[in-house]
Amino acid sequence: MNILETKNVVKSFDGHLALDDVSIFVPKGVVFGLLGPNGAGKTTLLRIVNQITAPDSGSVSFDGHPLVAEDVFSIGYLPEERGLYKKMKIGDQAMYLARLKGMTHAQAMASLKSWFVRFGIQAWWNKKITELSKGMAQKVQFVTTVMHNPKLLILDEPFSGFDPINVDLIRNEILRLKENGTSVILSTHNMESVEEMCDQIALIDNARLVVTGNLHEIRRIHGDNHIEILYRASEPIDPSSLGVLPFRVVSQGKKDGSYQMVVDPAEKNDTNAVIRALMPHVSIVGMTEIIPRMHDIFIKLVTNKEDR
Repeated sequence: MNILETKNVVKSFDGHLALDDVSIFVPKGVVFGLLGPNGAGKTTLLRIVNQITAPDSGSVSFDGHPLVAEDVFSIGYLPEERGLYKKMKIGDQAMYLARLKGMTHAQAMASLKSWFVRFGIQAWWNKKITELSKGMAQKVQFVTTVMHNPKLLILDEPFSGFDPINVDLIRNEILRLKENGTSVILSTHNMESVEEMCDQIALIDNARLVVTGNLHEIRRIHGDNHIEILYRASEPIDPSSLGVLPFRVVSQGKKDGSYQMVVDPAEKNDTNAVIRALMPHVSIVGMTEIIPRMHDIFIKLVTNKEDR
């Protein structure tokens, strides 16, 4: 079952089309990457899910039923624009936000104590946000987003402002929450984090859904069909000396003590033809399909409109 479904969602602001017939399906228990350039419509979609605004048309379902006001108690939302009260004590505002999420005083206190210990921030309870660095404040905001153990956790650029140590801390906590059954929507421009964490993605550009599905399948489908070959020989191969080949040589070099060749097969995924052509001339050590980075796929899909 899906934790979240948006079907044919359309939203306009003052004549500007922010979302145009967007349908996404977020399965339970996954990290779902919501990607797109600035102004693509991602934040509008997240605001609709959080009922900050409403779609002009289309529908939103949460955990098997039409989205209703009470679902806010089962959703945690960390917006890109952080919003803690600067002059209010951290412990007091964390308790206040917990009560807004439907937690009792006892539930809130137990959860917050556990999270403050986990993050090593017990001494911050009586501090104010103005006494903390940006990264320290980010930690507090993350805690207030997850303290009510939401079914769906929505994170908009959660690593912004963090040093590498705290990036690892937050990343590990997100993955731990996923393992414990929380579904996560991760909106970020950090494609490395997408590759490390996401099971499925949706890419939105110019208000429309460009592609959605399993991350690994999307990387394969939108790759360049290149294959890396490692081989041993007395000297590098001169492809022009081998006659007509069932592939195009993209590049050559050395890697791990062997010669390296990257080729583009004439027929997609026809590794057998490549092997047959090379075996009489060299000793093949290894052959690997080159899976493109999400960074490259993002650039390709956003800039090459004709590929839509």
